[in-house]
Amino acid sequence: QAFSKEDILALYLNKIFFGQRAYGIAAAAEVYFGKSLDQLSVAEAATIAGIPKAPSLLNPVSDPVRAEERRAYVLRRMLELEFIDAEAYQQAMATPVESDLHVPAAELDAPYIAEMVRTEMVTRFGTDITSRGYRVTTTIDSHLQASADRALRTALLEYDRRHGYRGAAAHADDPLPSDTAGQQRLLDAYPVHPDLYPALVTRLNADNSATLFVHDIGEITVPWVNLKWRRYVDDETVGLAQQSVPELLSAGDIVYLLRTVSRGWLLAQLPVVQGALVALDPLDGATVALSGGYDFFASKFNRAVQAKRQPGSSFKPFVYSAALEHGFTPATIVNDAPVVFENTGTDADEWRPQNNSGEFYGPTRLREGLVKSLNLVTIRVLLRTGVARAIKYISPFGLPDSVMPPNPTMALGSGEATPRDMAAGFAVFANGGHRVEPYLIERIEDANGAVIFSAPARTVCASCAPRWFGPNEPQPEALPDNDNPASMLPMPTGPEIPAYLDAQEMIAHAQTWRPGAIDTPEFMSGTARAPRIITAENAYLLYDMMRDVVRRGTGVRARALGRDDIAGKTGTSNDRRDAWFSGFNGQLVATAWVGFDQERSLGSREEGGRTALPMWMYFMADALRGVPESPLTRPAGIVTARISAETGQLATAGGPGSIFELFRESDLEALGMASSAAAGRRLPAAPAGNENEIF
Repeated sequence: QAFSKEDILALYLNKIFFGQRAYGIAAAAEVYFGKSLDQLSVAEAATIAGIPKAPSLLNPVSDPVRAEERRAYVLRRMLELEFIDAEAYQQAMATPVESDLHVPAAELDAPYIAEMVRTEMVTRFGTDITSRGYRVTTTIDSHLQASADRALRTALLEYDRRHGYRGAAAHADDPLPSDTAGQQRLLDAYPVHPDLYPALVTRLNADNSATLFVHDIGEITVPWVNLKWRRYVDDETVGLAQQSVPELLSAGDIVYLLRTVSRGWLLAQLPVVQGALVALDPLDGATVALSGGYDFFASKFNRAVQAKRQPGSSFKPFVYSAALEHGFTPATIVNDAPVVFENTGTDADEWRPQNNSGEFYGPTRLREGLVKSLNLVTIRVLLRTGVARAIKYISPFGLPDSVMPPNPTMALGSGEATPRDMAAGFAVFANGGHRVEPYLIERIEDANGAVIFSAPARTVCASCAPRWFGPNEPQPEALPDNDNPASMLPMPTGPEIPAYLDAQEMIAHAQTWRPGAIDTPEFMSGTARAPRIITAENAYLLYDMMRDVVRRGTGVRARALGRDDIAGKTGTSNDRRDAWFSGFNGQLVATAWVGFDQERSLGSREEGGRTALPMWMYFMADALRGVPESPLTRPAGIVTARISAETGQLATAGGPGSIFELFRESDLEALGMASSAAAGRRLPAAPAGNENEIF
């Protein structure tokens, strides 16, 4: 009653599905021909008109033959109804059917990211999001994302190669097709994985090489040096070296090949082991890269955000940070000696934690306990801090409760967290003590280009006066008294914020007013600050201690990057089921994880520093190439003192076995060690770059 037939038809044609993700006839013209509606030829218009009967089957990309048959029917009816003449009909019938897609080229292949965005959009706007013209802008850096995917796949392929060849993916029945088309059809049944190409072994050659037909490539010959590979026995055992191609391959095998720049084609296989890599901007929590597994189309499980695994020793920095707020210093001596925990008094219920090396090192400074990742030191540190106090201190980092079991095993990372959780936790150290929330979607625009969502990200402002107060930050001397308007803190004024007469008026307005960053950008830029949850001094001490993890500890392989601003911590869970490395500088934090989806041991010697750290290094090598070093700024309250390496006590200049250590000035004063500095008196000049030395 309200619309004409033409109006109804227009609504229908602008809404219905035309195949290949095209909704509406104008979209179909763009997708199939790269044209607007008024630019279509008769043949092209008839092709589109034939699609709605069966959009997924009759579109020219899915089935050009059926699309041409359907087009012929439409053209015949157009001729019969005199919409076109015989000449136009013959010309349109003679036009070949175009079967190419005319869609914008993908700027980045990041399916894990795309699925995260799709899920979030469905949660926000419902299931019809694909037809409503939304445009989503993410925080992902395309260069860093490509680097993350490449780093993850390289690290997993390297692990896989260390553990041996599991055999062909399949074997084709005889007789093998001898023609190229037949071989291609045979391989069409096998998926192409990133960097891995399915190939058919067609013959073994006398020179110990093999000839294979590679999917979409053609016939190649691979020499023995690129084929030889010890056989997989189990996760702990690799078989004896093979001596010839027949011991490894046979004609008819379906295998995978890896194409490399330096060595050409290599025999490979899809890794069973999995991994994840997450990189954040520590200053606001923006996700700049995220890779959730080797191949999204082989497994859509996103390990970066869905896999809760034991972080192992990569959790220790949080325990040490809590200790520094409860009486410890980097020079505190802790005894690295055996300890036994009994539950019921039976041997089966005893827990006897050990260091990874199986050795005990006796009295050890706190810094060395972290650098060497000594389990027994960390357990004693947690017990002396107090498990409950440590949990209360660590909770504001944003880590899930599941990573903090209320018992001594928490010290060794026996809880569970996702790689993104761990990256967010390490971001606190990277930004000097502020909590930032990881986010992926920067803004959402509707079909008309209007911004309907903008990320309310809180940003670190190191130079700003304290505005948000965390549990470990001093509270203001007096909070405003709502009953006394004169005691209110200064109210913001300006063109964006009303000038309220009193607190009551402000409260009344606040009942209905909900400004966002779009409505009040100037005001929100000054208030959306990441809260400080630990002191800058605490964050810097942990940063400096974790720099030593890279310089001479369990993360020493990262020195190959040739940078002095990076810090980090390795992690290996019980029975080597999970391998981790989380590392950062002042501008970027990243976490790498490797493990099996169905938990089992990664094998002997497969630890964080060998298994996960290479992934992190490959990524950071790209991410930091040509980027100036960005160390954390040393707070004014951090001083350097000369101590005895053996006792951790202050030492005199030139004393035997003395080294320099960092302290908070308040810690030295509390220990009665800084009388000279407190009085403003300087002793003999410190080495260059250490102007705050205390001897």
